[in-house]
Amino acid sequence: MARLRRFIRERIGTVIVTAVIVSALIFAGVRAERHISSYEFCVSCHSMSYPNAETKKSSHYARLGVNPTCKDCHLPPDFFKRIMAHLVDGPKDFVGEYRYDLGTKEDFGKHRAAFAHTARITLKKRDSSPCRACHKDPWPASEYGQSKHRLLREGKATCIDCHQNLVHEWVPEEDLDKGIKEGRIVPR
Repeated sequence: MARLRRFIRERIGTVIVTAVIVSALIFAGVRAERHISSYEFCVSCHSMSYPNAETKKSSHYARLGVNPTCKDCHLPPDFFKRIMAHLVDGPKDFVGEYRYDLGTKEDFGKHRAAFAHTARITLKKRDSSPCRACHKDPWPASEYGQSKHRLLREGKATCIDCHQNLVHEWVPEEDLDKGIKEGRIVPR
């Protein structure tokens, strides 16, 4: 312990400067993540105005005083997993904005199935963590729903396996397990 105190005393300037720089980097990182996860950032792309309008018409919006935004459903709730999601998905989404013609809702519709597939597979791989952040231990009233939720509890399924068309415009449902194995859209 005395050795540590002597080390710090001899290098107090370096320790303080390092602490200030690390603190500033952490603060900047948190602020940057908040900004790129914000509703305003997500809908700043014209193409996101279509899914945004659909969200506002869905049963998930304005119920019980909850108005989920893009990040609530499309990003993991854990900070470090969100950072990884931004690093992995962000560049792909950015390039997609320029790669595809998404100027009209009809143009967006041409790619909707592929976009839905990507979102569904991503949710599946994340074990539907955004869903679970709000829906703690769901247990439906019907026997059929309960049987499906048993699979959820046993780790044999996740929310997106059954709940594929809750918020955005309808897209044919998929067998996500087969889709992951085959690397393509596999209709259910």
